[in-house]
Amino acid sequence: MAKNEEVKNGNIFPIGDKNDAYAKYFVGQSYLKSLIADPDVNVSVGQVTFEPGCRNNWHVHRNGFQLLLVTGGEGWYQEDGKPAQRLKVGDTIVTHDGVKHWHGATKDSWFAHIAITAGTPEWLEAVSDDQYHLAK
Repeated sequence: MAKNEEVKNGNIFPIGDKNDAYAKYFVGQSYLKSLIADPDVNVSVGQVTFEPGCRNNWHVHRNGFQLLLVTGGEGWYQEDGKPAQRLKVGDTIVTHDGVKHWHGATKDSWFAHIAITAGTPEWLEAVSDDQYHLAK
């Protein structure tokens, strides 16, 4: 189980601010640190940190992709119709255009990843507690 201090100390980048702008797309508290803010670069790069039990809604990336580079704690990644994958530091995920998925912390651990995203996210329904607890 990774505590907040372990995740903060294990990362190159600071935890960032409370992710209020996207809070409606998350169950629980997340934090966001933008890492690249250049309008001439057509990808967004940011570190997202999740408190234990926090996860984002099901979503898809339209006309793009998402790469996740796990930098702290333990988390979950799940594509629609597939079992959840447990993630740890050093794991990487490639999500292709149009693939419905979610990601977030395990119930007992903080979780952080760098997200490299191209295209437009389409936010969908929340991951229910029942769906979340099926992750193994």
